[in-house]
Amino acid sequence: LIWFVNATTQPCILLYHISLLIFIIVQSLMCSSLTFLDGESSHQHGGGGYRIVQWEWSYVQTPYIIASWLLVASVAKILFHFSQRFTTAVPESCMLILLGLVLGAVVLIASKKQPYQLDPGLFFLFLLPTIVGDAGYFMPARLFFDNLGAILMYAVVGTLWNAFCTGFCLYGVKMAGVIDEKVNAGLMDFLLFGALISAVDPVAVIAVFEEVHVNETLFIIVFGESLLNDAVTVVLYKVYISFVEVGPGNVYTADYFKGIASFLIVSIGGTLVGLIFAIILAFVTRFTKNVRIIEPLFIFLLVYLAYLTAELFSLSAILSMTFCGIGCNKYVEANISQKSRTTVKYTMKTLASIAETIIFIFLGISAVDKSKWAWDTGLVVSTLIFILVFRAVGVAGQTWFLNWFRLVPLEKIDQVVMSYGGLRGAVAFALVVLLDKEHVKAKDYFVATTIVVVFFTVMFQGLTIKPLVKWLKVPRSTNRKPTINEEIHERAFDHILTAVEDIAGLNGYHHWRDKWEQFDKNYLSKLLLRKSVYHKSELWEAYQKINIRDAISVIDQVKVFVRENGSGVCLDLQVIDTVPGAKIEEDLETHHVLVENLYKPRRQYQSHYSRHFMTVGEKERQDREVFQRNMHNRLESFKSTRYKRHKKDRRSCHTEDCSNGY
Repeated sequence: LIWFVNATTQPCILLYHISLLIFIIVQSLMCSSLTFLDGESSHQHGGGGYRIVQWEWSYVQTPYIIASWLLVASVAKILFHFSQRFTTAVPESCMLILLGLVLGAVVLIASKKQPYQLDPGLFFLFLLPTIVGDAGYFMPARLFFDNLGAILMYAVVGTLWNAFCTGFCLYGVKMAGVIDEKVNAGLMDFLLFGALISAVDPVAVIAVFEEVHVNETLFIIVFGESLLNDAVTVVLYKVYISFVEVGPGNVYTADYFKGIASFLIVSIGGTLVGLIFAIILAFVTRFTKNVRIIEPLFIFLLVYLAYLTAELFSLSAILSMTFCGIGCNKYVEANISQKSRTTVKYTMKTLASIAETIIFIFLGISAVDKSKWAWDTGLVVSTLIFILVFRAVGVAGQTWFLNWFRLVPLEKIDQVVMSYGGLRGAVAFALVVLLDKEHVKAKDYFVATTIVVVFFTVMFQGLTIKPLVKWLKVPRSTNRKPTINEEIHERAFDHILTAVEDIAGLNGYHHWRDKWEQFDKNYLSKLLLRKSVYHKSELWEAYQKINIRDAISVIDQVKVFVRENGSGVCLDLQVIDTVPGAKIEEDLETHHVLVENLYKPRRQYQSHYSRHFMTVGEKERQDREVFQRNMHNRLESFKSTRYKRHKKDRRSCHTEDCSNGY
């Protein structure tokens, strides 16, 4: 009791002890599960009789352990964010990997084996889609397409450069004797390993770069590269797998051309699948006005089906899900209700956070089991050197070429951050675990090297990238919404640049974007947007946003009016003539603000429950009515002001005419 009282006075210590208690309980359950199972089986064959309570550990073991680990990770996150100094220095992904290492070590010591691994099927079918779906749906489309050329350059050319150079150099190092002879791998094996270890990982990039807060252009280029290089990675991985299985001597020239054709089909096909599902999703949400409750369900299902359909046809599932989210966002957000938008936003963010937590914890757990990997210092060190060097050389060469065509060139410090931000993660680990040991003899060595590369890039580079960004004074993201003035000028500049291109006879970027906006306005929006949304004036939407902002500011102003005593005297306007003073003026202003803006709630209102509609609560209904009354008062004030001004203008015109006539 004394310990509990002392702990409650310091919430951080209490949470720390709670997390330790949860951790001990979970580990005890895991370590004793086999004993309980044996005892349960022996009792089933022994004496009879009805049991009031039975131990059903085998029935709930897997979900119970996963839920408990997530609970431990969530408590660890809370503790992690208690220290502002520690949070700014250490990325959350590093903390989760360390937690996974501790969990894996305890399980391995207690049970002498490691039954929990990062399963590739679980990763590619359930964990990765939640992260990619969140990233694609909330992708800043304008910024993404403004930098699409640079993103494609780094994703395609850069990934091919890194994969081929890493694979050939590792084979050369093997021939030179730096890598041990026990690593039984040929040229195709090293090219396969170079293909899976060279791609920038989207999970790691999101986890680290969102905490660094680099400027928007730099983030979208690195993040876009990590998403779009999936097609290159998938094709190279499958091509080299087939080459290894048939043997290097059975590979013909036609097979290389088939690989090139496969890249085009995988990338373009995955993009088309995503856009088709985006159109279907936007069209379906046109007709959900009377069943708002299922709007989020349609979004989650169709975006996920875009991913699974691409996997079904061996296309790029990441590209499919990304472009599905980008393509449908504008139309879906306009069709669905505000409650559905909020539900989709927070559900996607929650699922992505859970998936990211599971991935990094299981990366730490999987690294503990030494039976799954074999160590070779030459291979590990050579791989680390090659991926860092070729990443830097590739970024520098491609940026030099791109700056010839970019209006705003990428500076040297941007190139340093891009080179240093080439993080590897769970995608590479899942691909290397999928290798067949019968065909790839050096699989265990590749697994160990991949674990070291992932830990080095996520932990060491993740820890040092924030100090590097501060030291180089890289421009940071502003993290604010643009003002109406900025939006107006940005739109005006778009039209001006489009006009300049038309006058010069050039079909540049702004020309084609203007053509797309016209096509979207005349055809796509009519097809995919609800009629009431399509005909709603943009001016009315802006006016509604301004009123909401004004209402919030009025509430904030009212909150600062605090009386010095608890007197409940009702003041009137005449008091100001007899008792002057600043305090009285504030009280009067508060009193009349309340009189003008608040109303007595109707107690006759009866709420009801429905499974098909989002019922409106009493507070929300009152807030809506207050907003409607304020809108009505503003419109009436606007009309009366306009009428008085019009009447005054007519009166002045009449006076002027009379004077002229005189």
